[in-house]
Amino acid sequence: MKILKMVVSGLPLFQEKCEIDFLALQRVTSDNAEKMSCAFSNGAKGFYQNNVISFIGINASGKTTILKLITFVCRLLNNEPINSIDCAEILDDLTSNNQVVFDTYFYADNETVNLLHTVIVRDNEKLIITNETLKSKPLSKVQTRKTLFDFTGVEICLSRSINADFLLDDVSIMVAFNKKNNKQINFTDMLRYTNINQLSISEDCPLELITFFDPSVEHLKVSKNSKDTDICLKFKGKNEIVLNQFSELNRYLSSGTIKGINTFLNAIKTFQNGGYLIVDELENHFNQEIVSTLMRFYMDKKVNPNGAVLIFSTHYSELLDEFERNDNVYIVRNRNGISAENLSTILKRNDIKKSEAYQSGFLEGTVPMYDAYMDLKESLIGTHKEEK
Repeated sequence: MKILKMVVSGLPLFQEKCEIDFLALQRVTSDNAEKMSCAFSNGAKGFYQNNVISFIGINASGKTTILKLITFVCRLLNNEPINSIDCAEILDDLTSNNQVVFDTYFYADNETVNLLHTVIVRDNEKLIITNETLKSKPLSKVQTRKTLFDFTGVEICLSRSINADFLLDDVSIMVAFNKKNNKQINFTDMLRYTNINQLSISEDCPLELITFFDPSVEHLKVSKNSKDTDICLKFKGKNEIVLNQFSELNRYLSSGTIKGINTFLNAIKTFQNGGYLIVDELENHFNQEIVSTLMRFYMDKKVNPNGAVLIFSTHYSELLDEFERNDNVYIVRNRNGISAENLSTILKRNDIKKSEAYQSGFLEGTVPMYDAYMDLKESLIGTHKEEK
């Protein structure tokens, strides 16, 4: 299952609707197709997805909120109870007087394109799904991008009004679709590791991976018995260290090594199953080359043959120069509400250096406000005057 597009309206934190495209918005040439994946094909035409999607913006612009929104949609499609989804906090400001509407377009392995329409409201501090329908159409009905997302005249194949008696009020009708097709979205979100940098592995770390981040380490192994977990760490030329808690590794390994192992191990899993990896502030604890390496792996068909997708937020505008295209970059701003604008709608040419356009303020709302800068400067100067 692959997400093609999500459109969410009615979110209290957002300026208007939030629309995120997973498929290419710009024309795909034979050259840049090498760094993309064909999400599906109807035989005559292939529809390409970007294997790396980035969200960039200044502090408090809403980047993390958008990543939580994408994670929420993934879990909704996997029919998790919405009140059990930890990132459902994005709906905290939802009141009983308004509703949030999710329109999620996805491709399924039964060679259909689908539209899940979900309406969520708050009722006595609990989130409930009040209205939901699923429409499906075969690939033979899809000839262009315009027809891909046009479901006019397509009959409803699943409806909450028909199946409501058999559903909990916070579980999507996707439970029936997934049971029939025996398939769900493969995804991993690392949002909980944004501010907590602790190793989380259940098996031995591949030697090539540990060497990439710390050549002085000979091995990092995990052994489990009925009661305990032993973490065996050995540096070259040193005695093996046996630990009982993963948190103890912070005394021996750098923060970059710990985050690197966590992130790259999750990336390897997505390479194997073609899933999604969602990372907030990807550059934390990493230098630019390590982040660029991960991005290049996702854009390399030999490393990523199953079309896995890396979705991340960043403050680091130089990372954008890794992209030859503009349509895998979203500019996030918060001006009386969060908005996410695809860079291809702002910069029509791919040859303009993206980092310079971002840093210059040409894109608007991508550099700290001048008035705020001057207020902070005057405050700091005033502090020195008071000390005298």
